[in-house]
Amino acid sequence: MWRPTILARRSFLSKLLSNQSLHGLQNNISKNQTLAPVTVSSFESSFRYYSHWVSSKSCLHQTTRLFSTTPSSDSSESESLGSVPIENDNKDTVFIDNLEVVSSESDEGFSGFGDNKVVMENDNKNTVFGDNLEVVSSVSNEGSSDFGDNNVVMEDGEEVEEVKELDLEKLESVLSLLQSSGSINGSIESSLEEIGLSLNEELVVKVLETPYIPGENLISFFKWALKKPEFSVTNRAVELLVTAVCIEGRNVYALWDLVKEIGEKEKGIVSAEILNELIALLSRLGKGKAAFEIFNKFGELGCAPNADTYYFTIEALSKRSIYDWASTVCEKMLNADMLPKGGEKVGKIVSFLCKGNKSRDAHLVYLSAKEKNISLPVSSIKFLISSLCRKDESVKLALEMLDEFPEKERKHAIKSFSYVINGLCRAKDVDIDEAKNLLLKMIDAGPPPGNAVFNTVINALSKKGEMGEARKLLKVMEVRGLKPDVYTYSVIMSGYTKGGEMEEARKILNEAKKKHSKLSPVTYHTIIQGYCKLEKYDKALELLGEMKEYGVQPNADEYNKIIQSLCLKALDWTTAEKLLEEMKENGLHLNAITKGLVRAVKELEQEEVGTNEIMTTA
Repeated sequence: MWRPTILARRSFLSKLLSNQSLHGLQNNISKNQTLAPVTVSSFESSFRYYSHWVSSKSCLHQTTRLFSTTPSSDSSESESLGSVPIENDNKDTVFIDNLEVVSSESDEGFSGFGDNKVVMENDNKNTVFGDNLEVVSSVSNEGSSDFGDNNVVMEDGEEVEEVKELDLEKLESVLSLLQSSGSINGSIESSLEEIGLSLNEELVVKVLETPYIPGENLISFFKWALKKPEFSVTNRAVELLVTAVCIEGRNVYALWDLVKEIGEKEKGIVSAEILNELIALLSRLGKGKAAFEIFNKFGELGCAPNADTYYFTIEALSKRSIYDWASTVCEKMLNADMLPKGGEKVGKIVSFLCKGNKSRDAHLVYLSAKEKNISLPVSSIKFLISSLCRKDESVKLALEMLDEFPEKERKHAIKSFSYVINGLCRAKDVDIDEAKNLLLKMIDAGPPPGNAVFNTVINALSKKGEMGEARKLLKVMEVRGLKPDVYTYSVIMSGYTKGGEMEEARKILNEAKKKHSKLSPVTYHTIIQGYCKLEKYDKALELLGEMKEYGVQPNADEYNKIIQSLCLKALDWTTAEKLLEEMKENGLHLNAITKGLVRAVKELEQEEVGTNEIMTTA
């Protein structure tokens, strides 16, 4: 395990010694030059890195001698690198076996050996000097990585504060305890007390960065650490705790209670990023109400919501279909002018609101993004247009959006244009000319309209009695190579029959017969109803017979309406009974109410005839 590391570092040391010979190093030391003291920070950081590496690799029993009072003659590794003899102030020669040096780079490149001295005491109390040497680790033959009582001192003899070391054995015990929660006897807090670990921020950070510790145990450890006077909670520690627990995705409520408690006691410790991570986790878990609770706590915890705060909260609420609350958060987001960065997130907010029937709020988000030159996904724009067209009062907003539709996507937006035309034709307070003009724009600039769009506008024109405009659009369809379908002819015939123009309606019917080999009962029903309203029952019955010849079988409803008209307006129960018999032959059944109507008219007429005969006899 150690050999690749030793060989790599040995190669580095060889390159290092090629820049400045070992003989020069000995001369500099023997001359006892006045050099600047080495700082403790680099030494301390190297030791912390090594301690973390040893802890994670669990290799305390692997040994490598970096400091020795006697050279190792039988070690192959020592023969490869050689023992470096250095004379101290007492002219005692001390050997440094398998010396390991970490390079330092300055702005000019590799700095080589500087003039700084590291003065340490070895086991024999002899002082060892090394120029600008940064020691990474020292592992004795007994497997301990501690430095013992070695001190870093300045050349003038003044002792620098002793390096505070981590007790690796106790740290290893803590990590083992937290990683094996199933075998703990009693509470975690009591077990931690028995270990007797001295706390500081670095130790807590090492625990929080260690993988495979359940989130529940991390929360318990952090609560225990907060009770210790020597530990001062920091933003870094809280952030690492939240990240570690959120990765696991459990114990989110216990974590929120702890974060809230810390934030209420220590202002400025909890940041918006920490709370955003909690809200994002709650969103993934579908806990919209809890996410909204955290959102409302920002002010009390001394945090200001940012763009991600609003996005994650709206997302969490939308997943639980709590769209009223999501609309409130959206309003605050717009007032604070904090749209999320990137059109993808803004487009999702628009889609969330449209799903909740909040198309007006979604349109405000769209306008805000437009002002900031944020391009939304085309799918979100289409969704917003279709949502706005559901209500008459917002159709014009959708119409305005069509003018700003991306040019490249316009030819593929036939559905969006169709939604707007349907909305314009349906709305009562909108002029039908706007729908017709939009249809003409589609013909000129695209997307090319199909039969459905033409039929919608023709139907709206026919209902308003503008039959001339309806006939013009019918001609436009044919010029563009479109074949008007049965529905197209039916709506035009309906417009003529409403105006009592039965001759024009019959002309459209004859034209439809030429273009289509088979018509629907609705096509005939429109004209039959027109004849019945004008009390031209003979024309209606004639058209009913024509249906059969043309292969269109009248249905029960068709017979029912004609029979009712004959009985109520013409009092012609005889013809009604003939139609009733015809229905039976075709396997159709008349409802009881219409049958009773035929019978009542018949009896009424018979009574009238009988009365007239009595009066004549008298």
